[in-house]
Amino acid sequence: MAVEYSKTSPYAKTETFSFFLDVATLPDIPKNPDDVVYRIDAIYKHRPDLLAYDLYGDTNLWWVFAMRNINTIEDPVYDFEPGKSIYIPKKETIFATLGL
Repeated sequence: MAVEYSKTSPYAKTETFSFFLDVATLPDIPKNPDDVVYRIDAIYKHRPDLLAYDLYGDTNLWWVFAMRNINTIEDPVYDFEPGKSIYIPKKETIFATLGL
């Protein structure tokens, strides 16, 4: 019984076997000169899902920030601190990358 994940899931390209996932195949979020440098506001402290919803209209895209800022964010929730500067990919870039 294979599980199929939505295109917005970080596990969308990871194979499944019966009831378990294979080693994660996480999508690359390409660096783009159009990416915006953003300083995390206090309202988004430990809540990348809320920022994903406000920017992309989908809370499931919370992982995009960690993948785009892989050298800045180790823990996608607890490293999401007010005042930290991160790169934010444009909505068009994310949707094109994920085939949405």
